[in-house]
Amino acid sequence: MSPVETVLASSALPAPDIEYGRLSPMLIVFGVAIVGVLVEAFLPNRVRYGLHLVLSLGGLVAAFVAVVLLAGTRADAVLGAVAVDGPTLFLQGTILLVSMLAIVFMAERKVDVAVDAHGEPKSADAFTSQASAVPGSVAELEATKAGATLTEVFPLTMFAVGGMLLFPASNDLLTMFVALEVFSLPLYLLCALARRRRLMSQEAAMKYFLLGAFSSAFFLYGVALLYGYAGTVRLSGIADAIAADEGSRGLVLIGTALVAVGLLFKVGAVPFHSWIPDVYQGAPTPVTAFMAAATKIAAFGALLRIFYVALPDLHDDWRPMLWGVAILTMAFGAILAVTQTDVKRMLAYSSVAHTGFILTGLVALNKTGLASSMFYLLAYGFSTVGAFAVVSLVRDNLPDSVEATDMSRWAGLGRRSPLLGITFAMFLLAFAGIPLTSGFVSKFAVFSAAAEGGAAALVIVGVICSAIAAFFYVRVIVLMFFSEPPSDPPTIVVPSVLTTAVIGISAVVTVVLGILPQPVLDLADRAAEFL
Repeated sequence: MSPVETVLASSALPAPDIEYGRLSPMLIVFGVAIVGVLVEAFLPNRVRYGLHLVLSLGGLVAAFVAVVLLAGTRADAVLGAVAVDGPTLFLQGTILLVSMLAIVFMAERKVDVAVDAHGEPKSADAFTSQASAVPGSVAELEATKAGATLTEVFPLTMFAVGGMLLFPASNDLLTMFVALEVFSLPLYLLCALARRRRLMSQEAAMKYFLLGAFSSAFFLYGVALLYGYAGTVRLSGIADAIAADEGSRGLVLIGTALVAVGLLFKVGAVPFHSWIPDVYQGAPTPVTAFMAAATKIAAFGALLRIFYVALPDLHDDWRPMLWGVAILTMAFGAILAVTQTDVKRMLAYSSVAHTGFILTGLVALNKTGLASSMFYLLAYGFSTVGAFAVVSLVRDNLPDSVEATDMSRWAGLGRRSPLLGITFAMFLLAFAGIPLTSGFVSKFAVFSAAAEGGAAALVIVGVICSAIAAFFYVRVIVLMFFSEPPSDPPTIVVPSVLTTAVIGISAVVTVVLGILPQPVLDLADRAAEFL
């Protein structure tokens, strides 16, 4: 070997140990998303839909199997940027399970016997035929008559799922920011693709994009301040700097507040919740279900990792702030839900209230709080997807067969369709926290953890807000079963096997977690052992 070669060999940097096996769930999902883009680009329209569905479901199942195979792993990957541990794997598994239901829900393409204003069969497809067409334009009408279907939703959803898997696994703030943008950008697009009420859908997407950009800016500014304080973006490094009490305390507190703003926006906590009702109402219902369930799981996973890993020694400073946010979120969500006359907006404010309930588990700052929060996210995710799937089946007899979300249109629905009414009532009772449903176990778990962590006053507020929330859930049940239907009642679409499977699986999980929750509670408890 020549002297030059010797010098070059001695100065060569070792190859980084990326540990692809530990990243396998995310790599599978991103790989399927990239293949989906290629399918969209090169294959004819007639084969895309079926291939996308098989690819997406197969990829999610494979990623879930990878999560199961990684059970018990506790290590870092990508030079410490990604943490693979109990909470990461539990939340990734939850996101994948909920995403499977969401993908199946998005794949609904059943065509009704009735025809629309243009003489074409009414379709249960929630997505527009052509995304680039102006709402109501000739191009859109021609795409609808031609039977065009928007299959881009599958790779977009898979990219979003990939970002969500990375979000709670991020072990440094820059990786967390990248994950935040990776799953947010596809959601901005998906919100604008509703088949009906296109202008409302596009307005929802624009609101979500603008407010999301502001929240990302807050998050990134907070990252810069925390880096300025600790000299690192690694969560463990920030924790070490805080423990050593080095640098300006004001800098770390402001940075913590700004990072919290970015994450509290994603979970829909008050006062950062203003986008939730409009976006949930305007987005295609399958996208609303996906966002309400999976986004909340991923964002809470990131919140738990930041506050439990990077900032535990600042708990005397951030716990009072989260106390206030939790109280405002529970109260505003419950009270404003009572005033709603639209079913989707009612479920949106219900989602806000549930954000407050989950925050009580985060405030506990103990192992029980972490485990109970993860269980709550799992139970809530399934119930939410099932509830929105039911909403998609109730349609007005208008030319375009839009969803009948006005609450007055649901009068007598349970008497006309007992099975649908009972199923929706069960989801509402789960949201209310009635015994023998997953919601009761979830609330009991997070309230017990909060009481154990010294937040008994917060538990009292939570119980009061739960009672208020129960009022509007029961009001809808009374409306469905004990009110006379309108003179022109809405049509109840007979679902295909896809939507039937989504509702059925969601209902079974809601009941099973309410009657036999212990195995899943034990699993969440074991996942929280990393503390």
